[in-house]
Amino acid sequence: MSRKRVVVTGIGALTPIGNNTQEYWEGLISGRNGAGPITKFDPTLFNTKFACEVKNFDPLKYVEKKELRRMDPFTHYSLATAAMAMEDSKLDLSKINLERAGVIYGSGIGGMTTWEEEHTAYMNGGAKRVSPFFVPKMIADIAAGQISIKYGLKGPNYATTSACATSSHAIADAFILIQRGSAEIIVTGGAEAAITPMAIAGFNAARALSIWNDRMMEASRPFDKDRNGFVMGEGSGTIVLEELEHALKRGAKIYGEVIGIGLTGDAYHVTAPPPGGEGAVRSMRECLRDAGVEPIVVDYINAHGTSTELNDLNETIAIKTVFGDHAKKLAISSTKSMTGHLLGAAGAVEAIATLLAIEHSIIPPTINHIEAEPELDLNYTPRVAAKREINYAISNTFGFGGHNASLLFKKFVG
Repeated sequence: MSRKRVVVTGIGALTPIGNNTQEYWEGLISGRNGAGPITKFDPTLFNTKFACEVKNFDPLKYVEKKELRRMDPFTHYSLATAAMAMEDSKLDLSKINLERAGVIYGSGIGGMTTWEEEHTAYMNGGAKRVSPFFVPKMIADIAAGQISIKYGLKGPNYATTSACATSSHAIADAFILIQRGSAEIIVTGGAEAAITPMAIAGFNAARALSIWNDRMMEASRPFDKDRNGFVMGEGSGTIVLEELEHALKRGAKIYGEVIGIGLTGDAYHVTAPPPGGEGAVRSMRECLRDAGVEPIVVDYINAHGTSTELNDLNETIAIKTVFGDHAKKLAISSTKSMTGHLLGAAGAVEAIATLLAIEHSIIPPTINHIEAEPELDLNYTPRVAAKREINYAISNTFGFGGHNASLLFKKFVG
């Protein structure tokens, strides 16, 4: 069976540095910093008092008022970027086979806000105080379901949950299903709204978050020698994937082509990467093998780059292992330096950054990268965006539990 080609025909982004795709891209190339004091709850007693929150977002632009209270914020975010991506794709739903159009959409945590609110209601008033909408608001698959319902998409419909790799896995699954002919169009991506007391407390307990409260604008500093933990972010990213011939037939704009995926497991530790980033090495190698290309063709890597000591070191070692001498010629950057870490939404939001970098021939910077260590000696595009022709680019995401995903995008020509 010949494999069908898969292209990106619509994108939508809601991030701490921009509430739509254009604002997000402008924020990336200008080095906008999304960090600020936490406003969603009182963080006085928490070790970390800042995060990268979505700002001035009005869900009523995307969700009917009567439905608003029946959805968790992560679903509001997903519906917002799905609307952006669908509008961007210019799909005419009356002219496509809705049974061949699906939704694969993930969240690493799901309705954390809902869980905390309903648990408080239960503790204060007993079982009768729990909302009948508790379960359908909280479950991580509900964003996929709501997008499907809104647009009448009756093809494959499910959620992925693999921590930070969640939405990259969603994109990978969508790619596979279109490639094998099971669907022609899939709306895919991920959303996260986990800046909540329990999430911050939990990541603080794990010593994963930066506690630079007096230097919050400098705290997310991937690949820098003073990196000391990630900064929590929130938001969503949605991509419309489409079978190439279907897209060409309707004259769709094509942002780029997905040509390879690499999915591996560390089988090592629940939070730490294995020495040398062994799982990341296999993920990138499998991505290249799947695409049928040599490492030397890759121009840019949007790194996982969390600003944690072990991730940044081991991802760098992994890149050197896979790319050899070519590693020094690669442009690399971590957009988490600006957006923070969007957890389950990171893969989709960073895939969008990668596609826009290809389209505009600009590498987003790694802000706050001031001084490297001897082992971290690659080109991380420090502080300022750089012009560069990009024909092939990889987006890496690696999650707690040892979940690794690498997506390879190619500039579409012809």
